[in-house]
This record gives sequence, structure tokens and C-alpha cells, in this order.
Amino acid sequence: MKKQILILVFVMAAFVKGMAQENTIDLDTIYANDRMNVALIFPEPIRQGITGSEDFVFTYNREKEQYLGLLQAIPGEVSNLLVISTTGSIFSYIVKYSEELEKLNYFIAETGKIGNEIPELSEKLIEDQALFSDAKAEKELADKETYYQDFSSHLLRSKQTIGKLRKRKDGVELKVQNIVYHNSELYFVLEINNNSPIDYEPAFLNVSVETRKQGRKKSIQKLPVSPVYKHLVPEIIPQKKTNRFVYVLPKFSIAEDKIVVIDLKEQQGERDIKLKIKKRFVNNPN
Repeated sequence: MKKQILILVFVMAAFVKGMAQENTIDLDTIYANDRMNVALIFPEPIRQGITGSEDFVFTYNREKEQYLGLLQAIPGEVSNLLVISTTGSIFSYIVKYSEELEKLNYFIAETGKIGNEIPELSEKLIEDQALFSDAKAEKELADKETYYQDFSSHLLRSKQTIGKLRKRKDGVELKVQNIVYHNSELYFVLEINNNSPIDYEPAFLNVSVETRKQGRKKSIQKLPVSPVYKHLVPEIIPQKKTNRFVYVLPKFSIAEDKIVVIDLKEQQGERDIKLKIKKRFVNNPN
């Protein structure tokens, strides 16, 4: 543990050295909102991206090195975005929310970097940094649930929608407000609206992929899709109330002969709802 702390101190000291001239640099401003994806294409693969406020979300592929990052925002105060490439190059920007966006794609030039994370490294430090990176990767894996929670909270605050995906029965409405692909997972933003005079208690809500086989004997093959994380799933929806929550599912797509089905069953009741989602919504998420 002490060794990792010493490595961290050394890395941060080198980082500060590389950033010493930042005060003399005028940072570019990037505008974003919650309806559009603003694409940032860097000259080097992205290793890390950090925003100064949770009102801004910068997403990139954490499992495979890629040059593309996506920025979204909800109304809030001005913040900043710091991006570090796999070679240690540092890119820094001011980020602001704007209802109207004049630019959706930013191609970042090599000259756009403001410095390097670690200017010079000895072989010993490179080895120590590798050990530190491994420890950091283990911590990131352990904190994955926290990451799901943070991104799910962001989606619940967002006004973005994907279409009119809803089904009603006896005053109870099940709605899919949004489907978002992010870091190899599909985030389903769901809503249960209870307009009935009786409280609604869900027994379960399951997601599955159904295949309809044609022929003399028609049949349905159902394949369950288990969520890797559930966020704010309600135990009860009081009368005249609405609850929104998130299911995080492993990435998947469906063929023409398949549909996604969300089954909502009531506990000690018969107000069950089956909502069917077509291929175009699942294969083309936000």
C-alpha cells in the first residue's frame, strides 16, 4: 500500500510539472446538451476522460483502445473536461451546456494537447507505473457497480427519449423512456405510472428475447436477458404516482424474426403487462 502511495505521489508530481504552463493557455470551449451526442475524435487512443461536474458525461470504450469519445450534458454550471491518451498526452477543454449546438464533431489535432502526463520515465518508474495501473484497474473493476449507479442517475435526470414504447392495463402504464448503449451495456430507462386508485406492487419485471417460429405448428422461443445491475427499482407504486428506474443489460442485438419483451407481473393481482419492443429500437439505441 505504501509503495502504491509513493508511486501515486511521483506520478502526480510529474503531472503537475507537465501542466505548469496551463495557465498561459486559452482552453477551447465545447458545447453539449442532453439531446445530441457530441463526438470528439483524438489523434491518440483515449485512456481516461474526466469531467469536473456530474452534469457532463464523457463516454469512451474502456475495454478497447479507441480514438472516439462522446460528450453529453444536462443544464448546469460551466465545467471542464480532461482527457488523457494512452501515451500520456493531455487535452483540456471548458464544457458548457447549450440548447442549440452549432458543432457536433470535433477532430482534435496533435497540436491540441496542452502537455504530457509524465515527460520522462525511467525503466524502473515504467515498471512501477505498470503495477500502479494494474492496481487501479482492479479498483475500477470493484467500483463498477458505483459506475452503473452514477450513469443510471444521469440517465434518470436526462430528458432524452427513444420513442413511444408503452403499454397500459387497468390504469397502470409501463413505459420504456430510453435505451442507451454505453460501455458494452444497454441501459433501459423504465417507468411505471399508476393512475389507478389502488397501489401497484410489482412481483417481477423480466426482459427476454422472443423468436416466433412459423410453420404448421407456430411456437415461441423465449430467451431471458438477465440484468447486470438494477437502479431504484420500486417495491410499490402508490396510487396516482410514477416511478422511474433503470435496468442495465449486457449488450445484445436481435434479428428480424425476434422481438424484446418486457414482462411486468403484479403481486397478488392480475394487472400484468407485456410490452413488446421491435428490432429498430434495440439495434439502434441512443
